[in-house]
Amino acid sequence: MADKGIFDLTGKVALVTGASRGLGRAFAEAMAEFGADVACAGRDNAKLAEMVQLIGKYGRRAIAVRADITQEADVKRMVDETVRQLGKIDILFNNAGIARRMVRIHEIAVQDWDDVINTNLRGAFLVLKYVIPAMMKNKSGSIINISSIAGLRAEVPEVGPASYGAAKAALINMTQVAAMEYVKDGIRVNCIAPGMHKSELGHDNPGPKPPAGEIEKMIRKYCAEEIPMGRIAEASELKGLAVLLASDASSYITGQVFVEDGGQSARL
Repeated sequence: MADKGIFDLTGKVALVTGASRGLGRAFAEAMAEFGADVACAGRDNAKLAEMVQLIGKYGRRAIAVRADITQEADVKRMVDETVRQLGKIDILFNNAGIARRMVRIHEIAVQDWDDVINTNLRGAFLVLKYVIPAMMKNKSGSIINISSIAGLRAEVPEVGPASYGAAKAALINMTQVAAMEYVKDGIRVNCIAPGMHKSELGHDNPGPKPPAGEIEKMIRKYCAEEIPMGRIAEASELKGLAVLLASDASSYITGQVFVEDGGQSARL
């Protein structure tokens, strides 16, 4: 086995929200590949069970915790269960999120707005509220919040509507505030702002969905016009950045936003 050096996560415990699919699945697997035990949190029991089996193949401990991060009691139970079964929390990927239909502001249903804000912002806050005290007890921790390039600039209509961008922008600010508030407690807080990656974001959108061919045509056009690399990334391409921020390789990094978008945001 290769020496992982400063990227080694052996002896660490990672909690990944939204671990049952998409980017969360990649984050959870990356943690296990580099030696961490992993608590996989999400709402899909079957998918979480798959993740526990996958992580077991790396010889790491894994637990599945069904949790809806919009529910405070679920979040508290998720943190308590992780500490009870795995002993502590060293790493948090605050990843769980949803998306809704890509429409203009006056067309957004109030319920859709509330759902996105409650999950992507309020839910992320609740996770921080209960994970941070667990890290403070150990005087160390690395938190990685998952935002989006939609939180850095207007990415419409393909990346997300106003509710999504507003929540992701606020999460970037919350990252910076938390980094300043908890640096003396040995906790680092950073943020990843991905561009277009293959994931299942929006898989649970209510209402009719566009035909698959229409979606693929839109994506090809978007990539050609907006992304210098000309393609959508695989979720697994975030693994390297995830391990960097989770490990001691980033020991002097906090309060930062890391963009991975194929050069998209370099277009001014």
